[in-house]
Amino acid sequence: MINRVLIRIKVVQILYSYLLVEKKFTLEEPPVSPTKEKRYAYGVYIEMLALLVMLSESIGPRRKGAPVNTRFIERIRKDDRIASACRRLMANRLFRVDIQGLSDKLLESAIFKNYVKDLDKGLPGAEDNMWREAFNQIVMTSPDVMEYAQNVEGYSLKGLERMQGMVNDTLSNFSTSQDDVADGLKTLEKSLDMARELYFRLLALAVDITDLQKRKLDANRHKYLKTSEDLNPNLKFVENEVIEALRRDETFTAFIEKNKINWLQEDPLLVESLLKAVLQSESYARYMESPYADIHEDSELWRELFRRVIMVNPSFLEALEEKSVFWNDDLDIMATFVQKTFRRLEEGKPNPILEKYKDDEDARFGGKLMRYVFRDKERYSEWVHDAVQGSEWEMERLAFMDVVVIYTALAEILNFPQIPASVSFNEYIEIAKSYSSACSGQFINGLLSCILMRLEDEGVLLKPLD
Repeated sequence: MINRVLIRIKVVQILYSYLLVEKKFTLEEPPVSPTKEKRYAYGVYIEMLALLVMLSESIGPRRKGAPVNTRFIERIRKDDRIASACRRLMANRLFRVDIQGLSDKLLESAIFKNYVKDLDKGLPGAEDNMWREAFNQIVMTSPDVMEYAQNVEGYSLKGLERMQGMVNDTLSNFSTSQDDVADGLKTLEKSLDMARELYFRLLALAVDITDLQKRKLDANRHKYLKTSEDLNPNLKFVENEVIEALRRDETFTAFIEKNKINWLQEDPLLVESLLKAVLQSESYARYMESPYADIHEDSELWRELFRRVIMVNPSFLEALEEKSVFWNDDLDIMATFVQKTFRRLEEGKPNPILEKYKDDEDARFGGKLMRYVFRDKERYSEWVHDAVQGSEWEMERLAFMDVVVIYTALAEILNFPQIPASVSFNEYIEIAKSYSSACSGQFINGLLSCILMRLEDEGVLLKPLD
């Protein structure tokens, strides 16, 4: 029921809201008017971060596929101060730290083994926790490291403690700046659950409108002054076979009961106004005048009522918006699934209610896509920046929604080999047209094409663009 079109839209929207306010990660800046202690602490702080990069580089070649080149390492490696410190340490004859020995100790430690387990489970923050524990329990307890730190000019115990605090603060700040992925995943799951609830609510609305009309006809039979129409009403609408089949469906009734969905109790005036609109519609008039009575005609009625009456009713649309902010972009897609469900009821399918996801792959698609964007967004940003250079566009003037769409498109194209690149490409251009500026589709088409051609030339993109 929840297809990849809707999942892509929701991932883009959630990423937009989270990345827009994302806490930016930066290293500590050199102290202003530094004391001897602060100068020492800052210098060794940069060198300890460089040492973590060197540890990562030492471990990598000896463990195929080992996830030691984490986001944190990638981020600090790009800083000129860290790169310079790596070269300086390697050239310093006083730096006698056994990098190989430290990396061996880390690989054999419970820290690394627990990290790999947490990573396999997809636990957020596993990478950041590993380096924090490695720094405090392995690097800072190494006699070689302590000997080097004590030989640096300006050494003091307070300066060493200050340095350790700075490194831990940096690791914590990086972890905080990445925490949005966990919150984003929760928001995505909640949004998809709400989309499924909307699907059931739309089906329940058809039942509740029918029930209200049935009550009215029954009340008319008990009026003091009854007409012949009151005594012998046309029951075709209230005995609609599709609605009766929906009432009998166990999946439908279980969801409605569990989630306590009842339009007549929640908003009786809305159901009253919708029933009035239904009774005054041409679709209803044709249906009631028709001499035929079969499930096909019953199904066709409700498909028409949703298209021509319910889905264009201002009061109904306003009521949905008040119930959930998640439903603004879900309604059209969920309405198509309601139409499909009426068709399945008509055809007598054994399981007419659509499953939440087509398969397990679709169920995992949104979460995986969001994780890839959070993981690689710095790399994507560089590619976008490079593609913009020399063009008529300026990075600072790009609509942020366009940037998020490009990030998400790249994440899908590069990480889901079973999805043709052209499919992903076209899907995100359509999303840009609907959710960003008027010229976004054309702009993203050009910029994304430029990036993908570069990645294809560099061997990063391993599937054809056509």
